[in-house]
Amino acid sequence: MPTGCEISTDPARLDAALVHRWLSEDAYWALGRSREKQDLAIAGSLNFGVYDSATGTQLGYARVVTDLATFAWLCDVYIAPAARGRGLGTALAAAVRDHLAPYELRRVARSSGSAPPASTWSAATEVDDPRGSPEADPSRPRACQTGPTRGTASGAAPGWRPGGRGRSSGR
Repeated sequence: MPTGCEISTDPARLDAALVHRWLSEDAYWALGRSREKQDLAIAGSLNFGVYDSATGTQLGYARVVTDLATFAWLCDVYIAPAARGRGLGTALAAAVRDHLAPYELRRVARSSGSAPPASTWSAATEVDDPRGSPEADPSRPRACQTGPTRGTASGAAPGWRPGGRGRSSGR
């Protein structure tokens, strides 16, 4: 984590109005999203906030849709424009990965558009269209990688074998 910053999953710390503004006005995948929809998304997800340690100002956000048993989807990853270039997105993705590791989820997905580098999330399924799941349009091919959420520095767990490539089937 970059010096002077911290990550928290405490929903009480989230500035929901700020998160809504970021996503509905600046994130191409969520442009125009209503505040009501955003609040519902926050309420039904595991949320991560990035904060300035000294001021408590929120600098970033990510949410994970998960059952904490078999599947998780990292989405709505956003770093405030003034805070970009400091490694916060990479640190946020690593914090999400580390938080989920104890659950030994079978599949973790993340939108790959402008997401943090794969080196921080190399064991995840990569979905090439952040606006929907692979099942949203079955006629459209998707590039996927599957694997466990825990692993070595390279991202691969000892004894891990590739799960295949192609459209995610939700198996």
